[in-house]
Amino acid sequence: MKKHLNTLYITTQNAYLHKEGQSVVVKVEKENKLRIPIHTLDGIICFGAVSMSPYLMYHCAENNVAVSFLSEYGKFLARIQGPVSGNVLLRREQYRIADMPEASADIARYFLMGKIANSRTVIRRALRDHADKSDARTLGNAESRLTEYLRRLEKPAPIEYLRGIEGEAASSYFAAFPQLITIKEEAFTYTGRNRRPPLDPINALLSFVYTLLVHDCRSALEGVGLDPCVGYLHTDRPGRPSLALDLMEEFRAFLADRLVLSLINRRQIKASDFQDSMGGAVIMKDEARKKLLISWQKRKQEEITHPYLCEKTKVGLLAHLQALLLARHLRGDLEAYPPFIWK
Repeated sequence: MKKHLNTLYITTQNAYLHKEGQSVVVKVEKENKLRIPIHTLDGIICFGAVSMSPYLMYHCAENNVAVSFLSEYGKFLARIQGPVSGNVLLRREQYRIADMPEASADIARYFLMGKIANSRTVIRRALRDHADKSDARTLGNAESRLTEYLRRLEKPAPIEYLRGIEGEAASSYFAAFPQLITIKEEAFTYTGRNRRPPLDPINALLSFVYTLLVHDCRSALEGVGLDPCVGYLHTDRPGRPSLALDLMEEFRAFLADRLVLSLINRRQIKASDFQDSMGGAVIMKDEARKKLLISWQKRKQEEITHPYLCEKTKVGLLAHLQALLLARHLRGDLEAYPPFIWK
């Protein structure tokens, strides 16, 4: 596992990245703007019209630096990956369990436990810290429903039943989501989850951060030798990183949603940071995107005590630790997969 957390985000349009020695060089209009040693990076994410030399692509693959290309507004386009790492026996076990309905559903159940428990904690903290600014009854009802869904997950169940609980829990959580927004501005009125394209500033922020989270979870899984495309909660689909989507469920509320809420409630992101596109989508302006990326990277540097390992770690390493615990479970070293549950 890499112990550094540096992800290089390239948002300047028409930037060109190339290799010089053991460094990544960013050039804009024939002028070198940045030089970073390759060994300090674990990922590069390029937004929009950003190009890269073939030699740098190979150099990144050789050094296990994940490279992703996104549209200017955060839609995933492509990813560069080097040789597959990890023990082939681990991947064979991953595939074998994916074909076993009961064992597969049991792992999915633990992913859901993490997701719902962390969503409930976000609700509980809002009740504790902002009861005077929110509808406490709505938050209380959501907290009760999420507690009931967690109770239903205490025993093994078929995957169809688990996915039904996931849908109900998500509906309950997002029904209370408007109460988590403490500022009262029309632009930040939440009316429901929408995407492809996002139709309001809140959904634009959520979709963008979820894309970053998928990138990190996919890199974490590849780092321990797992195939990010073969999951247990999410079904297999060509080009879909199903296991990365499974893993990110534990971190949606804890990391992604809380970051978006903080940026809005602290007025670090404002209504003027967005614009409407011709197709009706709402997109972030360049400066807002940069503010979000800086906040995302700072959040990943924060320290937390891992609830299962009881060791201090940085938030940005949590996905790597969970991927490692999942690999240990698949190998048979752990009886069950311990999800990340924030307390």
